[in-house]
Amino acid sequence: MIRLRLSVLVLVLALIPSWAAAQTKQKSPAVYYPDAEWQRKTPAEAGINPQLLKEAIDFAIANEVKNPRDLTLNHYQTFGREPFGYAIGPIKDRGDLTGVVIHKGYIVAEWGEPLRVDMTHSVTKSMLSSVIGIAYDRGMIKSLDDTVREYVAPIQLYNPTPTGNNSDKLGTSDFLYLFETPHNRTITWNHMLRQTSDWEGALWGKPDWADRPGPKPEQWLTRPRNKAGTVYTYNDTRVNALALAALNVWRRPLPQVLKENIMDPIGASNTWRWFGYENSWIVLDGIAVQSVTGGGHWGGGMFINAYDMGRFGYLTLRHGKWKDRQLMSRQWVDWALTPTPAQPSYGFMNWYNNLDLKLLPSAPASAFMHTGNGRNMIYVDRENDVVAVVRWIDPNPKVVDEFVKRLLAAVTKK
Repeated sequence: MIRLRLSVLVLVLALIPSWAAAQTKQKSPAVYYPDAEWQRKTPAEAGINPQLLKEAIDFAIANEVKNPRDLTLNHYQTFGREPFGYAIGPIKDRGDLTGVVIHKGYIVAEWGEPLRVDMTHSVTKSMLSSVIGIAYDRGMIKSLDDTVREYVAPIQLYNPTPTGNNSDKLGTSDFLYLFETPHNRTITWNHMLRQTSDWEGALWGKPDWADRPGPKPEQWLTRPRNKAGTVYTYNDTRVNALALAALNVWRRPLPQVLKENIMDPIGASNTWRWFGYENSWIVLDGIAVQSVTGGGHWGGGMFINAYDMGRFGYLTLRHGKWKDRQLMSRQWVDWALTPTPAQPSYGFMNWYNNLDLKLLPSAPASAFMHTGNGRNMIYVDRENDVVAVVRWIDPNPKVVDEFVKRLLAAVTKK
């Protein structure tokens, strides 16, 4: 009997290594996150078809946006022609058409000037909404259905060189109130994040009606307001009002919040900058603080290189997690990708989903993009574990989709 037990024990011990190996094979491979220094793989090492990837890159390069590289000139040929359209924030000339492709955390392709710090326009909105997400995760915003008015104190503008005398200000308020009209009192954080608020007013010298004005000037000042949540309108004045509201919640400059809570943890460089306007200064807790913008519509916004954009995209691909830290809650990332009823392809600023396959017909329904003027785009594809940053490509939706189609052909056809 003793010999039999010993034989069974020896057999079990002998089988343990094989069992352990089988279990290891069944476990999914550990997710890789880049450190401060990027690691690279050749397309072949990553299991990507090199020739098809080259064809995708060549296609992108051949379809550079036709707008001038002098972005100040470009501004006055486009948004600068709107009422009150003059620039009040910094504008920087752009570089070459640039791209970075990240597969499973490794760089597998790069072209153009990925280290160049350029304007990223409305991709800035995704940074802004993420900062608001962290405030929600920490309980600083209790519910997205709360009205924004509950969180915003009277705002004192910073004016270091006042002109005139006190009698000139008789009948005017010493404070700025963003959410005190009957309509604005009904606006929630969710409405602002989804660009369905129809917020009314002027901020930093830019009236809401002057941003992408309608075709009938006689209605600019007289049209009735849409009930908050019912109509989607892309409007940067309202985004800037949201940025100022978020500054009131954090009581700290938002670039500092972004740096501490997202950009430093993901290993971003120290070269990105988030700008406001020359007149977007307030007095907050006794000091002058600049309120930042949600894009480059009148200058300003996020100035950043393509590698750092790729890190942000990879964070969103990993559902807000970076290594062992959940920087944004999974709940927030899910909400950011939930369709807006009035505009199903839009989630929170500026998360564009592909659930109806209208944004990118050639991509999986689960793919999404952070995108801005230029075209600046961060394509995020969890199904294929790919992040692609492309800057200054022709914004024609067919061109963008064709690039993605070619990219995915390289990734999926070995």
